[in-house]
Amino acid sequence: MARLPTVAIIGRPNAGKSSLFNRIVGRRQAIVSEVPGTTRDRVAAKVEGKHLDFLLIDTGGMGGGSEDSDLEEDVSKQSQLALDHADVIVFTISSREDLTASDYAIADLLRKTKSSVPVLIAFTKCDNLHTIHEELPRAYELNLGSEVIAVSAPHNFGIEDLTDHIEEHLKELNFQPLEEDKSDSTPRVAIIGKPNVGKSSLINAFLSEEARNATGVIVSDIPGTTRDAVDTRIGYEGKEYVFVDTAGLKRKSSSEEGLDKFASFRTLQALQHCDIAVLVLDASKELTRQDKRIATLAMEEGKGLVIVLNKIDLLSEEQRADLTDYVQMELSFCGFAPILPASAESKKNIVKLFNLIDLAQESRTRRIATKELHNWYTEAVAKHAMGAISGKHITQAEDIPPTFVLFVRDPKLVQLSQLKYLDRKLRENFGFEGSPVRWVTKAG
Repeated sequence: MARLPTVAIIGRPNAGKSSLFNRIVGRRQAIVSEVPGTTRDRVAAKVEGKHLDFLLIDTGGMGGGSEDSDLEEDVSKQSQLALDHADVIVFTISSREDLTASDYAIADLLRKTKSSVPVLIAFTKCDNLHTIHEELPRAYELNLGSEVIAVSAPHNFGIEDLTDHIEEHLKELNFQPLEEDKSDSTPRVAIIGKPNVGKSSLINAFLSEEARNATGVIVSDIPGTTRDAVDTRIGYEGKEYVFVDTAGLKRKSSSEEGLDKFASFRTLQALQHCDIAVLVLDASKELTRQDKRIATLAMEEGKGLVIVLNKIDLLSEEQRADLTDYVQMELSFCGFAPILPASAESKKNIVKLFNLIDLAQESRTRRIATKELHNWYTEAVAKHAMGAISGKHITQAEDIPPTFVLFVRDPKLVQLSQLKYLDRKLRENFGFEGSPVRWVTKAG
């Protein structure tokens, strides 16, 4: 399967990176409803282009103002991941300021390390159309030999020209539109999580001779969708699953700080192509902000989610008893996800993962008959003071994951607590284990 290309926006602080990112994403990205729970820190998003889709990355500032003494450290911790994975680079330069030492240092870095990657210069903050031609020559002083495109994010000027250039370069790199193979219903399962939690070990446990003999697991390698990776096709009890390993994030440039900020580019890539995400946690360690960030990404991408507590063989019986309660409390925003204590080392409970994947896939694609849904809704709102959403219409959209549309008098009056109540009552009645549920409110 073809992979989703990556486009990184780089530049020094206050060069207009985030404004440009938000304009491109907001212009092309499909509109989705707010999911009850945590909000997303938008540093990466899939952009639906005219001819090609791509993953757009907004990086941290490189260098500090006009000083370049911190450039190497900033790049390694915040932006080197983006540069390493980028197929096209968008280098932002502010039209309101003279070029700084940091601008020249970034240009020199690109010449030395990314000479084979197309670089587009986005001349940002061009809000005065009458002075653009006077200011534009400054962008060519960097001698990158790149196209320079004047843009203004607030005024939506030059954005379409920039995205057209991005797509043209991606086509020159032989990227093709991703075509969904609807004939293949095999679930794609992304193994996600921090480094060293046992992601690869979990897949390797299925590959071992002992596991094959004991459980009838059959494996084969197929081309992957992420760089330097090979997806693994695993058969279990007559069914097939494609596992996508997201290991390979242990290099120095992939520091904890960088991973926390970008939530791992490989994880983002894998989530774009999977149906179910298996979040692997180290049972012997406390949950971190990064664990929660990765779980949030899976949920907000609308993927099924299963949580594996790996390395339980390192815990005492007393510690194991408290572990699930602790994880449920810390990850309460995705309480729909089943939790599996397991050990890739001892193979304990690992085959139970297949049943949980099946459950999450079934929930993620489930549809409720309209009459049954209406009966449930009428009863649910009759037992609770629902204010603006009482006595109106509900329907399930065609979208995946399950998406429910509420027609109410005034969507602005609907409170998050009311949607959480409906979400809880819906799951009590219909299950949806392992799958996020989305709610959309419309006037009607």
